[in-house]
Amino acid sequence: MCKGLSAIQSSCLEKAKGMKVKLTHLAEKQEWVHKHRTEEKLPHDLETLLNSKMGIQAFRWFLRSEFSEENLEFWLACEDYKNSSGSKLASKAQNIYNRFINPDAPREVNLDSETREMLTDLMETPTAETFDEAQHRIFTLMAKDSFPRFLRSTYTH
Repeated sequence: MCKGLSAIQSSCLEKAKGMKVKLTHLAEKQEWVHKHRTEEKLPHDLETLLNSKMGIQAFRWFLRSEFSEENLEFWLACEDYKNSSGSKLASKAQNIYNRFINPDAPREVNLDSETREMLTDLMETPTAETFDEAQHRIFTLMAKDSFPRFLRSTYTH
């Protein structure tokens, strides 16, 4: 006799939920890869990929497998920041700085000391362009390093 979900330990339910999320992501990844392979429209440049929701997701999966997802997260946070209203800029700038720029940041991105120092100075009066240079540097890093490996990976074949 089935006693229902209440008889199942909560840890088992949490594991099942986690597996469901992972399977959903896997299905989405396979759908994206199949669609782009069959249509032969796999983006050959990072800018095109970043204009696609499914492209971003597939690239995120790849970067996660390489433990370098913070680069994409930073780039996306900068895009969101540029599109924010003036009243939210200061708090969003501080959030980005604390998450990605600060040497003790949990998701620190690889920036040269000159760019990092420039950002530290700009944090006193952030503008919509505060992170432009750093975002460009991270984009270039992904375009020259991560993206070519992504194109050769199983995520695109």
